Amino acid sequence: MAKEVTYEEIVRNLKNRIYAPVYFLMGEEDYYIDRIADYIIDTVLSETEKEFNLTVTYGADTDVANVINAAKRYPMMSEYQMVVVKEAQSLKRIEELAFYLQKPQKSTILVVCYKHGSIDRRKKLAAEIEKNGVLFESRKLKDSQIPGFISSYLKRKKVEIEPKASEMMAEFVGADLNRMAGELEKLILTLPEGARRITPEQIERNIGISKDYNNFELRSALVEKDVLKANKIIKYFEENPKNNPLQMTLAILFNFFSNLMLAYYAPEKSDQGIAAQLGLKSPWQAKEYMAAMRRYSGVKVMQIIHAIRECDARSKGIGNPSTPDGELLRDLIYFILH
Repeated sequence: MAKEVTYEEIVRNLKNRIYAPVYFLMGEEDYYIDRIADYIIDTVLSETEKEFNLTVTYGADTDVANVINAAKRYPMMSEYQMVVVKEAQSLKRIEELAFYLQKPQKSTILVVCYKHGSIDRRKKLAAEIEKNGVLFESRKLKDSQIPGFISSYLKRKKVEIEPKASEMMAEFVGADLNRMAGELEKLILTLPEGARRITPEQIERNIGISKDYNNFELRSALVEKDVLKANKIIKYFEENPKNNPLQMTLAILFNFFSNLMLAYYAPEKSDQGIAAQLGLKSPWQAKEYMAAMRRYSGVKVMQIIHAIRECDARSKGIGNPSTPDGELLRDLIYFILH
């Protein structure tokens, strides 16, 4: 199997003006597909060249024959012409592109944006793309990878973010990277003049997340078995249900305790060992798991995971016709802490 190309490799080659005749961008995560396609459109051709040498079409509005005909044209007063097919997952009989890709036009850059899924890498189309161009799969990030994405995104903007602030953003926005990028841009714009560091206080002011009463702090209270702090947070959640939906809290707790269960099986019970076992970007992210392992037994963690699933089912009306979300969460947190 061919080595998978990364987003960073593609962008590096594009910056060095090393172009491929085809870029097939596919996968569940729109963000990287959009970034690569936009970068190619923005940088390969000048504005004047784009007038005659840029064709943008949509999969639902065209067919393979038209795409191939466009790709076979020669550029006008330019070294390259570009054909971009957006929403290519709607392009019927897309596998027929393989015939063109056997001998692609060297002066054409064909960009195919295939979202919400992937083509079969075992089929001829994938083989021809890998032989003559770039086949890129944009995968959804795991929850543990989102803080790393936040830090990397801001680093490119020459902005830092405090770890707690990063966790707050990861919890609030989740794995929607396009939305995350938009929220981070808003935060950059609201930085005071000369400031280059995002803090929890700034997020509280501009995004509307409480720096003291959020799922990140609830998780921390559970790790420390701080009953008073946990009860204050769930009372705040009950009073502000719109900003703190139960389903989001349950998802975060389930993810944490599921990872904690996996941590017990790490060959090396250290920050580095736990980080490697859970696929965390840096050892400091493992510190909460190390602390939780000292306070919760493996049997208790299994019971907690079962209780979270049961709470989720009851919140959806299964075996529970009337108990409000606030009461369900209170009962769950009591069970976790006692």
